This record gives sequence, C-alpha cells and structure tokens, in this order.
Amino acid sequence: MATSSLRCIAFAHKKISEEDQEHDMEQKKIEEDGMTLLGLVGIKDPCCPGVKKAVENCQNAGVNIKMITGDNVFTAKAIAVEYGILRIGQDMSGAMVEGIEFRNYTLKERMEKVDKICVMARSSPFDKLLMVECLKQKGHVVAVTGDGTNDAPALKEADVGLLMGIQGTEVAKESSDVVILDDNFASVARVLRWGRCVYNNIQKFIQFQLTVNVVALVINFVAAVSAGEVPLTAVQLLWVNLIMDTLGALALVTEKPTEELMTKPVAPFDICGHHKANPKTSISSLSSPRSVAGFPQHGLHP
Repeated sequence: MATSSLRCIAFAHKKISEEDQEHDMEQKKIEEDGMTLLGLVGIKDPCCPGVKKAVENCQNAGVNIKMITGDNVFTAKAIAVEYGILRIGQDMSGAMVEGIEFRNYTLKERMEKVDKICVMARSSPFDKLLMVECLKQKGHVVAVTGDGTNDAPALKEADVGLLMGIQGTEVAKESSDVVILDDNFASVARVLRWGRCVYNNIQKFIQFQLTVNVVALVINFVAAVSAGEVPLTAVQLLWVNLIMDTLGALALVTEKPTEELMTKPVAPFDICGHHKANPKTSISSLSSPRSVAGFPQHGLHP
C-alpha cells in the first residue's frame, strides 16, 4: 500500500470485561494487546488537478522542487513519482533521504548532498529548517510552503514563505510572506508566469524609454553643435515624452504572459537585484499530498 501512495489503517477488536472497561475509561487508553485483526484499509489523498503539469512547468523554468514529508520512504517515493518530482528509472542514490539521516550528517556532508536531495521522508520541522539554512548558505534563493504551526520556523527563515491558506494556522500566517488561497500548486505556477511577464514588460519599457530619450538627446546635441540650432524645443520634447511614452507604456505593460516565459533561463539575480552565485534552488514541503508546492528561486525574475 505504501508503494502505491496509500496511507494504511488497520482495524482490530478485542473483548474486555466491565472492570477492564472502567479501568480503560479512567486511563483513557485501551491496551493494544490481544486484539484480533479485522482488516487493512488504504486511504489515498488525490492529487489536485493540474499539479503534475504545474510541477513540470516549474522544473522547465529552472525551479528545483524538493519535497519534505513525514510519510515513510515508500509512500514519499510513490507520491514524488506521481507528481513528477522523481522520475521512474531515476538514480535514487542521494535523491531520497530520511530526516534522521540528514540530521546526522556533518555540516560538510549536508552542504555536499543538499543539492541532489529531491525527497526527504520521515522528517521533522527541524529537518526542514536545517535544509533551508543549508541551501541559503550555498547561495540559493529558497521558498518554502507549509500550513502548520511546526512549519513556522522554516517559513520565516526562507526568502519567500508560502502558506496554504485553507489549512494554514494563524502562527504560520504570521511567518509567511504569501498566502495561497486555494492550496493548489498550479496557483504558484501561474504567479511565476505572471511575475516573469511583469519583469519582462518592465525590461521592454525601459528599453523603449532609453531608445526614445537617447535618440532625442543625440539629435538635439548633434544639431546644436553642428548647426547652432536645436531642432526640438522643450515643448516638443515634452510632447514626445507625454504622448509617445504613454502609448508605448500602455502597449508594453498590457502584454499577457506566454508559455515561452517559463522556458527562459533563470537570471543570476534575486528579487533585490543582488547577484547570486548559484541561482538554482527552491524548496517545497509536503505535509499532505495535495499541498505540494514550490516557488521560483528568483521570484519575479525570468
């Protein structure tokens, strides 16, 4: 069941006397010995529509998605394969690790292996925080998703904290930067696409502004030096700026995002414009299969 991404629940019963029943009521716990097994049930938390496609789009955009979960290794592997975080036939050496194993690494070993890790199973909140710290030390821009109180330290430590709004607690909300209202990773992929579109449009507008203003300045300067007269007066230059720039800006800033933006290489700068030596990491946590999420390692940058 675990290898099919099913959570296993066992049902059992046993006969108890009235005295044992009264004792168990006082202790608020039934002794788990001498029971008769009735059966096993596998529970599956289905994937949200479009999550696998969104994960693929983000990976093509240069986002490195990592899954951190409390499930066992077999369940975590099955879920990661289902979402496309791991691929069938992929070399699992170093790609999967348990939380206690990662925790017991030396600092040097963690720094060497953290880039290759795709899935961390049986993890604790401290393991998630530890991975965020390691990735940031290596120069990555890290985003973390979470919904519980235990996720708050990692959400606060990350460059971008993404909270699942439906299941999120108040403590986690205070530590996060962005709230995802529908708890769907596809929404994060759309944010990435629109963010890159805005950044791309700003670049186009700046290029347009520089072209118009530099050309007008060069024409006036060359004419003033060679002929002694200025071809464009101050009013005419103002007219060019008001009309040409306004119409050009409207045309450029209203462009809608295209799929090509998700295939462009990542710019080597973070959101604040600081150069990053190794700009290829984001992190995603998974407290339940439907909450898988990630984020571009450069926010709005293409």
